[in-house]
Amino acid sequence: MSERRQLINLAYRLLGSLADAEDVVQETYTRWYAMSRQQQEAIESPGAWLTRVAGRICLDQLDSARVRRERYVGEWLPEPLPDHREWTSGGVPADPADRVTLDESVSIAFLVVLDSMTPAERVAFVLHDVFRYPFAEVAEIVGRTPVACRQLASSARRRIDASRTPAAPTAQQASIVRDFKQAWEAKDINTLIGLLDPDATGIADGGGLVSAMLHPIEGSEQIARYFLDVAVRAPGMTMTERTVNGQPGLVLQLGEATTAVLAFDIAGDRIKRIWAVRNPDKLRPWTAG
Repeated sequence: MSERRQLINLAYRLLGSLADAEDVVQETYTRWYAMSRQQQEAIESPGAWLTRVAGRICLDQLDSARVRRERYVGEWLPEPLPDHREWTSGGVPADPADRVTLDESVSIAFLVVLDSMTPAERVAFVLHDVFRYPFAEVAEIVGRTPVACRQLASSARRRIDASRTPAAPTAQQASIVRDFKQAWEAKDINTLIGLLDPDATGIADGGGLVSAMLHPIEGSEQIARYFLDVAVRAPGMTMTERTVNGQPGLVLQLGEATTAVLAFDIAGDRIKRIWAVRNPDKLRPWTAG
């Protein structure tokens, strides 16, 4: 069971969903305990075996996810996670081993790029570049040769590098998010526009379960007007600064209910992207109760 946290971290980065990651880890252990004691003892490295099995289950999940996404209503975004020190009573994991380590490889921006990759690219890249597995071991999971896995990881790396913007220091990001929150609360459209890059993009994920824009919004003025409209239509909404996947973000609530989690991509002193997760199925860790 000492491998559980590693497996949760791996599966979440591969699938972008904590719920799916937990299911993968559960299935992995089910397969382990389905073996006889003699079969278990014959496995030289249980940790490596568990990783291989979890990786293959994730690969299968990613293949089927591409089909499911075709039926998904609107844009799909990863499931956002709070810092474990900020988990509410309703969302706290039962075991510290279920926590996801929050670093650059789990930011919403990073996960969005991972989601644009083929399943094989994503698995090869995450296993090798994030978790430092040698290509020989990656090949056993992906079902390709080590050379092919090296090429997959290289292709994925180019995608990551092409998407990167010079990151602002965390304190500066937090300050900009705070300014955005205050301008939004004050319905100050000029300040909102000034905080957004002229070519900024806003993306929301409601999953067809709640109202949300179905397509990305482009441009600072259009995004600012959209958020002001949200504030007008939800006068009782409160905004709280929280850590979202390791970076400064916002959580929106109406009463006790969490209605959205916002993540930001900030370059310099401007917001380049806003991701708003509204799908209630993805807000489980943020829901009190």
